[in-house]
Amino acid sequence: MNDQSQSSPKTDRQIWMAVLARAEAKVLHDYFEAHGGLPVFQIMKPAETGTVMLEGRAGGSGRRFNAGEATMTRCVVRLEGQLGFSYALGRDKHKAVLAAVLDAALQDTAQHDQIMRELITPLLQQHNEAKLEASRKAAATKVEFFTLVRGDG
Repeated sequence: MNDQSQSSPKTDRQIWMAVLARAEAKVLHDYFEAHGGLPVFQIMKPAETGTVMLEGRAGGSGRRFNAGEATMTRCVVRLEGQLGFSYALGRDKHKAVLAAVLDAALQDTAQHDQIMRELITPLLQQHNEAKLEASRKAAATKVEFFTLVRGDG
């Protein structure tokens, strides 16, 4: 079994699937509307909602622990011979279908560059900017504690 470490680089597909999972359904829907609507696809596994266990690590890199459960929706479609998958937090089945269709389309070399340029890259930049801004806000509230020693007495 291949055990990849946390620091291993992500593949292009892992990156775009993460972007699609975080994207709002309206953004995905609007992309298809701007490009002539949804293409013809076959549902292999209908969108279904369930729960997943969330894991955390003490201190961010320490021992694993179960942090709780979250609702997740997944879907599998076939588009022009490619299987598209989606996994996203929440109960939005329509979003799961849209993300799965986009995953399949991104595997097609004829569509890949256009979808990356028009949808995935801008969404990734927005996510990174929001993450940086949240980090800046958190850093502004950081409090440093220290102890003063008053002598031997």
